[in-house]
Amino acid sequence: MMKKFILIVCGSFVGAFLAFMFFMIAAMIMSFAIMGSMSSMGSVKKSGIISKHSILKIDLGNTIDERGGEGAFDMMSMMMGNDMESSLGLNTLLSAIENAATNDKVDGIYLECNGVDAAPATLQTLRRALKEFKKSGKWIAAYGYEGITQADYYLASTADSIYINPVGSVDLHGMASVTPYMKKLFDKVGVEMQVVRVGTFKSAVEPYMLDDMSDANRLQQEHYLGVIWKEMVDSIAIDRKIQPEALNSLCDSVIMTFDVKDLIKNKLVDKMVYKNEMENILRARTEVDMKDDLNFVTPDDVSSSLEDFASGDHIAVVYAVGEIDGSGGIMSAGEEGINSERLSKTILKLMDDDNVKGMVLRVNSPGGSAFGSEQLWKAIQDFKAKGKPVAVSMGDYAASGGYYISCGADRIFAERTTITGSIGIFGVIPSFSELVENKLGVHMASVKTNENADMAAVGKKLTPGQLAALQNMVNQGYELFTKRCADGRHVTQDSIKQIAEGRVWDGVTAKQIGLVDEFGGIREAVAWVANKAKLGNDYKTQNYPALEDKFMALLDKYMVSRYEARLQNEMGLLYDWHKQLQRIMGRDQILCLMPEAEIEL
Repeated sequence: MMKKFILIVCGSFVGAFLAFMFFMIAAMIMSFAIMGSMSSMGSVKKSGIISKHSILKIDLGNTIDERGGEGAFDMMSMMMGNDMESSLGLNTLLSAIENAATNDKVDGIYLECNGVDAAPATLQTLRRALKEFKKSGKWIAAYGYEGITQADYYLASTADSIYINPVGSVDLHGMASVTPYMKKLFDKVGVEMQVVRVGTFKSAVEPYMLDDMSDANRLQQEHYLGVIWKEMVDSIAIDRKIQPEALNSLCDSVIMTFDVKDLIKNKLVDKMVYKNEMENILRARTEVDMKDDLNFVTPDDVSSSLEDFASGDHIAVVYAVGEIDGSGGIMSAGEEGINSERLSKTILKLMDDDNVKGMVLRVNSPGGSAFGSEQLWKAIQDFKAKGKPVAVSMGDYAASGGYYISCGADRIFAERTTITGSIGIFGVIPSFSELVENKLGVHMASVKTNENADMAAVGKKLTPGQLAALQNMVNQGYELFTKRCADGRHVTQDSIKQIAEGRVWDGVTAKQIGLVDEFGGIREAVAWVANKAKLGNDYKTQNYPALEDKFMALLDKYMVSRYEARLQNEMGLLYDWHKQLQRIMGRDQILCLMPEAEIEL
């Protein structure tokens, strides 16, 4: 025993020493990364100091995420040598634009078009902020060095002037949805996707069932794509003083092949200039000497989202972003998506916090686990039961499970280009029987005590009775889903079913049919909650849950794995039994019976 004790102590010491060395090496790599980033800066001044005649530069070569600039330092990105500005937070951008409008040291905004990655609803929120900025009397200039993509142009059209490189291009082409249908492929390889669903329009399973798009799916896609595109065209047409019909005609003409002179002639851009000439234009606008550097400041420099924790009374802005996890289980460290168990705990903790006077749930989710959605719905209802107002702010998507967790709010806000609805449910259970038995020649023999004992066998073809049982379970899930929506929207369940059936709606139509209350984003939702909570105009907000450092999350996951490996070695069969019990108790019934099934909203 003494020998084993000494070995454990020595092992712990060695582990601690290695961890220390790991941190030291990581710190050195991070330092070199910082120095490399600093040395790679261009000749244009990027001090980060907001001095007189500063320009807020928004690089549209980035991905726009929901959140950013809140102290979650991504050391992993720096260690890998990635650009620290490879993504922007929508909250940071909105705060920066709002602050730049009132900051006397910021003369204007410079949009550098480099191919922004964002969905229409995010772009519409940002575009509205840019339009509001112009009311301050300050200017916005946009420049396309190589090419201006359609998403870039939607934002750039708010500018006083759009400049482009003499050999640059503009790409406006409309919207399309392309879906690969794989049934023939599955038939060839001997895989059958066994589908149970409720909802004629629930199209996520169509590629496994059909060879081509159904009429119902084509109808819904044509509708919401048409509405979203009309929103974009009408907005661009107003700001560029072009008739919508003329703009659509241009979009049918492969604009990206146009010569720049034709772009100017058709009022799509204002002037062609090279990069150095663009910088001189900005110097003239900011009264900076032609020999001096421009003082560009970033959204992080101007934003007020870098705040300490809000003390005293405040409104909680809770982010629910990504796919809702399966079975309510805990996701791995650093894994993207909505962790229903963790987020439910966050909401319930805020419920008991006397300083939290209300909540805005920011939903940007295409759906996911039915079980996880129900847990989040319950947490939100418990929060409301405390007498605290709840509003939902829908982002790019609040569909299926995303709508499930939204429907119980006191007020629902969405962008006109938000994708929502999809009130339906489905399950997909793959069968590999044909592939395994007839194509690979592997016979699966079984012995069972009861009729459905082998139902959980991987890849097994289900019997008609088993499929009927699963379909019945899905039907029950649909009844619960539509009841939640009906109760939340204060309408009959039958009226919800008339607009449900898994159909996807755009924000404009969703408001017309009662799925949404108002158009707007987080700011409008926060203002509504503040009014309901009687906080007046001087209120504070705090974002939840706290952002995690991906590097630290990865390290934590590594340390947990090391601990579990050691525990397994020490405890043997007892550890295995514990993990099996944990796995069984942590799953809902359908996933326990059928580990290969996906039952989702």
